[in-house]
Formats: sequence, C-alpha cells, structure tokens
Amino acid sequence: MTDVTRRGAVKTLGASALLVAAADGAVAQSGVAAPVPAFTGSFQPKPLKFDPAKLPGLSERLLKSHWENNYQGSVKTLNAVRSRLASALADKDAPPAIYGGLKREEAHRTGSVVLHELYFDGLGGNGQAGGRIKQAIDAAYGSFATWEAEYRRTAMSLAGGSGWTILSYNLHTGALGTSWSWDHMHAPAAGIPLLVLDMYEHSFHMDYGTQAAKYIDAWFTNLDWEEVDRRYARAAAIARG
Repeated sequence: MTDVTRRGAVKTLGASALLVAAADGAVAQSGVAAPVPAFTGSFQPKPLKFDPAKLPGLSERLLKSHWENNYQGSVKTLNAVRSRLASALADKDAPPAIYGGLKREEAHRTGSVVLHELYFDGLGGNGQAGGRIKQAIDAAYGSFATWEAEYRRTAMSLAGGSGWTILSYNLHTGALGTSWSWDHMHAPAAGIPLLVLDMYEHSFHMDYGTQAAKYIDAWFTNLDWEEVDRRYARAAAIARG
C-alpha cells in the first residue's frame, strides 16, 4: 500500500470511529431509540462457492485473507453502522454532521459488501467466455479482444491500490460499459454490475506484490463466465420490463 493510500485509510477509519462514538454518545444522552424497519436485521457473510485451494494463480492464503478480513470486515462494520443510524435517527438532537458521516460510511460499506460478493461469485470458472454476454461484448466493442484490452487498461489505471474495475449494463442508456469505481461507491448511475475486479492491494499484494498485471492475468484465468452471463440475462430482463 502506498503512503498516500495508507494515510487515506487511517484517516477514513479514524473519522468513522469518531462518528460512531459521537453517535453512541448522542443516543446515550437522549436515551431515545426506536426500531426502524430499514435498519433492522443484519447481513451475513456469503460463503465462497469455490475451493480457495484450487484456483490457479491465486493462493489459498490470499483468497482466505481477502474473504475473511476485508469482505467480512465490511459486513460487520455495515451492520454496526446501520445500528448506529437507527439510534441516531431516533435522536432529534443528533448533529447533521454526525448523521451525514454515518450515511457516507453506510454507502462505503454497502458498496464494499456488494462488490466483494460479486467479485468472489465471479470466480471459480475456467476463464472461457461464452453465451449472450460474449455476443453483447462483441457488439459493444467490435470484438471481445478490444473489450478485454480496455478492461485491462482500466484495471491497470488503478494498480496503485485503490478501486474496482466494473463491466456494467446501464438501464438508462441500454449499453455495456467498463468503468472504474473509487472507494466502493463511484460508478455510472443506473449501471448494473456484471463483472467486477478488485484492484485494492489487499486483493493481490500477498501473491504478486506490485506486479498487478500478473494478478489480472490470474483473475481472467479463473473467471466464471456462466455466472456473468446469468447476471447479464437478469439485467436485460429488467431493462425489458
């Protein structure tokens, strides 16, 4: 992780801790709390659908660390933030700045949970593209090879260690497109993610250090294109209404 990225992460975690503590303090003073349906219940970690010891080019140690620490860490934090939001909403004296900070953290952690689940569920295949999604990519980019080159280039633009590369189907424009997502929550409006690549350093540094391109090679080798095709079919069905 670069010094800039590390400082940013420490700053974000520090700010989040202060916001949670402040929200707890505000609620403790008011003694007001009420159940909010939108914040009830809790998210549970989704199990890996593949054996992490059997993905060529991606070590079991890397995959388990990624799943257990980064993904499950976001699941736990999202549940905690939702609980704090319910309490802060019930407290009429909670400062807007505190509530706004919790909402930002909710968006950040929700994005992390969703994208990580799409990432892991997209692995465990043989890397051979097919189905309607391949035909759609061919049509959108002129050739699958052109799309792959563009996707790889987008991913390498994030190789410093922060962000996601996303192939999405846009319900508004009706088009496929590749984008980068910074901070788990920056992507085109109305885009349904079909294929996501985690480019945060925690997803590859343990195996590849700074050689992000080799990690991208390994990721492509292990893609489950049948899953991506199913996602595309669901998105297209939504678009048709």
